[in-house]
Amino acid sequence: MIHTTLITPAMLAAHLDHPGWVVIDCRFSLADPAAGERAYREGHIPGARYAHLDRDLAAPVTPASGRHPLPAPEWLAVELGVWGVAADSQVVAYDDAGGAFAARLWWLLRWLGHAAVAVLDGGLSRWRREGRSVSDALPSVTAVTFTPRAALGQAVTVERLQRELAAGEGVVLDARAPERFRGEVEPLDPVAGHVPGAHNRPLQNNLDGQACFLAAGELRRQFHQLLGGTRPEQVVHMCGSGVTACHNLLAMEHAGLPGSRLYAGSWSEWIRDPARPVARGRRDE
Repeated sequence: MIHTTLITPAMLAAHLDHPGWVVIDCRFSLADPAAGERAYREGHIPGARYAHLDRDLAAPVTPASGRHPLPAPEWLAVELGVWGVAADSQVVAYDDAGGAFAARLWWLLRWLGHAAVAVLDGGLSRWRREGRSVSDALPSVTAVTFTPRAALGQAVTVERLQRELAAGEGVVLDARAPERFRGEVEPLDPVAGHVPGAHNRPLQNNLDGQACFLAAGELRRQFHQLLGGTRPEQVVHMCGSGVTACHNLLAMEHAGLPGSRLYAGSWSEWIRDPARPVARGRRDE
């Protein structure tokens, strides 16, 4: 049995010593990019490796890209091998932000064809809340060769998104906070607003008060209400830089609605070209 969306702390704890399981700490702060790695060194789930969003889960920024471009598949494959991720590894990603950053690694592994990857539901906060131990010891890892396979997740280019929008095809879901979507505030990017026609689905809507994912049935109900008759494969997810959008992708997979796609460049790429239109306010204003 493999785990492909979410996993509980109890299930992870039962397999911590299993040689085929690889745990990766994805804690990160956009306001302080070094904070996640500092926190990891102070204490992490025993045996966990650390993945830095900027350094490990994204390519360098270019004049035309968003803030977190997708890494080259061959480069990411080498990084996964260094972490000990093999073809038959069960990977578990976690963070302390409700899965907002761990979901990026989840999607990247699926993009490289690796199905056995799950996000720790409730993250490190739930792990600690349940009284489970942490360690400051750095793991000893034997590097392996990771070979990408046929993608299980599809990335959409800005050109493809523009064509679909022009043709009136599909639905765009934006995972940013409502005030950023409406263009009332913009702490990270030079232009505020959203892609015309997009719907706002803040990632926080996927979580309960303990930062755990809602039940699959409830998520399915909410997505059906938002999407109407739109098929999952017609849905494109975005956010500020293609990171937290993966949270909505994960939520849809958990809800039994597979096949939606990621616009990895997201808002920070969209606004690189001033010719691309910008909307502000609520979607229906």
